[in-house]
Amino acid sequence: MPATDNRHSPRRDANKLRPEDRPFHDWYRFVLSFPPHLVRDYLERFDVKPGQVVLDPFCGTGTTLVECKKRGIDSIGIEANPMAAFASRVKVDWSPDPDRVESHAREVAAAVDADLAAQGFREGLPRPTGVALRRLPPEAEKLLLTGSISPVPLHKTLVLLEHMDDMHDAEADGIEKLALAKALVTTIGNLEFGPEVGVGKQKHDAPVVETWQANVRAACEDLRTRPLGAVSQVHNADARVGGRVLAPASVDAVITSPPYPNEKDYTRTTRLESVLLGLIASAGELRAMKRGMVRSNTRGVYKTDDDDQWIAEHPEVRRIAEAIEERRVALGKTSGFERLYARVTKLYFGGIARHLAEMRVALKPGAQLAYVVGDQASYLRVMIRTGCLLADIAHSLGYEVCGIDLFRTRLATATREELREEVVVLRWPG
Repeated sequence: MPATDNRHSPRRDANKLRPEDRPFHDWYRFVLSFPPHLVRDYLERFDVKPGQVVLDPFCGTGTTLVECKKRGIDSIGIEANPMAAFASRVKVDWSPDPDRVESHAREVAAAVDADLAAQGFREGLPRPTGVALRRLPPEAEKLLLTGSISPVPLHKTLVLLEHMDDMHDAEADGIEKLALAKALVTTIGNLEFGPEVGVGKQKHDAPVVETWQANVRAACEDLRTRPLGAVSQVHNADARVGGRVLAPASVDAVITSPPYPNEKDYTRTTRLESVLLGLIASAGELRAMKRGMVRSNTRGVYKTDDDDQWIAEHPEVRRIAEAIEERRVALGKTSGFERLYARVTKLYFGGIARHLAEMRVALKPGAQLAYVVGDQASYLRVMIRTGCLLADIAHSLGYEVCGIDLFRTRLATATREELREEVVVLRWPG
């Protein structure tokens, strides 16, 4: 691969709003996304105009798609996580009538309030005695992180969901459910988000209906400022075979951020809302979702996985995997997860190679691509320079490597070594 480390640093965004304060179509799961200003920078750098098509094959909750739609640019997203794919679809659908949605939400809220009042629930008063609190089915409950939602908030949420279902309105449905998803992770539930999702202080009660309705109102207010125009599509599919859901030679540019190779289980981050909204109901459905993802952590590795065949002869990936295994043996680490560190490293880069290979058919000649990736050292402190490896793999598959741009840096928690987050810039010659 040619030495093309440009170290170009895109400008910072002056918008410092917290995730929960961002406009509705920007906020849901902002913690999962790369920042909107980065998308804007590469739309400008690639000179993408209306009439062209941008693809995000790891679209998450739709940051790239929303930024394209704001500029009248058609976009396509591919996302294996059904909750994230659902969020993306709602965020790029600007067709609902906000007055109708807001009116429907008021009706639902009134019905829920009346139901809860009849059960004896009163704002500011202790939980009524003698009321059997609703629970999830046992199989679904087992999918949640223990303590991620307390019994009373869960009961109120299930009552709300029942009335949303009974009073279903097709135009309001997506916004109402996504508004509840936001409420679950910011107000109703007990989750805390850092490098990994965890459970914080237990909330014995929470303003479920009020928070949900406020989120719906914010969504409607945001919709009133959104012009209709560009077309956005979202496929709930595996990015490793994403080219199969795309038309040949249909994509002008790619702006995306695949998962990083570390021990972060991305399915845990959306587990609470995925279960409560019925997008995942069993361990089997959770496994099926994980099987459709790039193997970026050991919790999603299966015996039949064979993506490592795609990079079997890659010397640097092989060296890193061997170094991880040697370190594991030297340290006497014997847990099942630790034994998989070397394998998941090979599966990860093999999955990326498979994705890049499969996608070539969908790219127009001259298509430009930007992949946001980060260095990792979470596998027994063996450094993985993700950007350089992705660039080298892409080069071997016929892509031109235009540069590796420095996005930002951070320090590894254990070693305090500098980790780079970079944007690998590619071009498909056709």
